[in-house]
Amino acid sequence: MKLSTKGRYGLRAILDLAVHAGGGHVPINLIAERQDISVSYLEHLFSLLRKAGLVRSVKGAQGGYMLGCPADRMRVGDVLRALEGELSLVENDLESAPEADTLSRCIRKMVWEPVDLSINRLVDRITLEELAEEKRAIDGLIEPMYHI
Repeated sequence: MKLSTKGRYGLRAILDLAVHAGGGHVPINLIAERQDISVSYLEHLFSLLRKAGLVRSVKGAQGGYMLGCPADRMRVGDVLRALEGELSLVENDLESAPEADTLSRCIRKMVWEPVDLSINRLVDRITLEELAEEKRAIDGLIEPMYHI
């Protein structure tokens, strides 16, 4: 599986929004400038994120975008699926495979399905708030927190 620019740029953009929103809205041109992504491409990405309920738009001269729910309830998996669709290494083509194709079924069961499950569990475990905290820690804005 290789994420397209939609997934990679969209995750960067929504993380930027989480870091800079402070409970309010952020103009899209500021996100575009900070992330070096064109405004028109970001508008497309935010349209997909808005349809999924992950962001809300505020219209007008002082408008912009805000998170659709608190960052601690938004998962990386939610963002990636809104932009990329289902996260899977291979297409689910077993229905079209001949019954005698036990090799494909074996590989799918023993390799692809466990890898898909691991990827989905990982991205569903990480919240946008955790990413924002890590960004702030890397930038030196907060002290790192260590858990034992």
